[in-house]
Amino acid sequence: MVTNVTSFGRSGLYDWMIQRVTAVVLLAYTLFIVGFLLLNPDVDFQQWQALFANTAMRIFTLLLVLSFAAHAWIGLWCVTTDYIPMTGLRFLVQAVTGLMTFVYVAWAIHIIWGV
Repeated sequence: MVTNVTSFGRSGLYDWMIQRVTAVVLLAYTLFIVGFLLLNPDVDFQQWQALFANTAMRIFTLLLVLSFAAHAWIGLWCVTTDYIPMTGLRFLVQAVTGLMTFVYVAWAIHIIWGV
């Protein structure tokens, strides 16, 4: 049964939608960085630092990090539920994956915002 994507109950359709939206964010960020590097082939540290000092770029980078975390979490959750039949082991793998994802997001926030 297909349910509404905007419902509060989790469903496969919801996960599918999150995967697609986060993939678009990852693509947009990649295209932006590639475009920036093509337009500035001799980019130096000062230009790179100025780019990431811009608040809009920091927000865009934070959106990238959160999108990457959500995209990876859903993907790894699907893989572990499909290929690890033992509940205890699957829980352990998912718990470690969730913890690592949280640590990477916190670390990225620290790097981006210098907090």
